[in-house]
Parts: sequence; C-alpha cells; structure tokens
Amino acid sequence: MHKFRYDQNGLMPAIVQDVKTKKVLMLAYVNKKALQTALKVKKTCFYSRSRKTFWIKGETSGHIQKIKAILTDCDRDTLLILVEQKGGACHLGYHTCFVHLLDHKGNIVKVTEKKMFDPNQVY
Repeated sequence: MHKFRYDQNGLMPAIVQDVKTKKVLMLAYVNKKALQTALKVKKTCFYSRSRKTFWIKGETSGHIQKIKAILTDCDRDTLLILVEQKGGACHLGYHTCFVHLLDHKGNIVKVTEKKMFDPNQVY
C-alpha cells in the first residue's frame, strides 16, 4: 500500500460521494485499519473520533455504502470515496449529511431535503 499521510492521531479525512449523482454524502475519518478493511470488503469503513472505535458504515442501520472507487489527492492526505448508497448516509435520517442551509450569519435557515427514514426506528 502506498504511503498515505495521516494526521498526528493516525487519521485521514474521507469524503464520501454518490457515484451516480455526485452529491457529497458525508465526511468521515479513516485510520490504516479502516482503509485496509474498506479495500478488502468494498464497503466504507471508518474510525469514529467521538467513540474512538472502528466501524463499518451501515452495520447497524443496513444503509451500507458499496465502494465503486477510491481516489486520493495529490498530497495523499485525503480520500474521495465514490459509493453506491443504500438508504440514507446521515444518522439523522437524510440521504446526505449536508442538508442544513446557512445564512450570512451562519444560522441554519432551512433543511434542504426530507428525511428518508426515522433514526429512532433504525438505531
């Protein structure tokens, strides 16, 4: 495996994008284990900074992300993961995590899409 540049905590950001619509679904972090596992199982795997643990996207919800391609930037310190999304990517029930529109002051003024699922029924 090529040398990647992880941060001081051994993590690297991973942008997850829908392969068909090109919509950015989420941003998460990978460590070496998560990247190696993702390459092997062809599903997104991450490291949770808040829970301090490895996780496979969709293992609880069933809303998996099937990897179609993984790209790295020129510095090898960020990944772009192109996926086929099953269900919603956001733990709040949306297709994407990026649904909160901000005004010029940084206040949320609108939610840009409807929920795909009720997170209370899934988690």
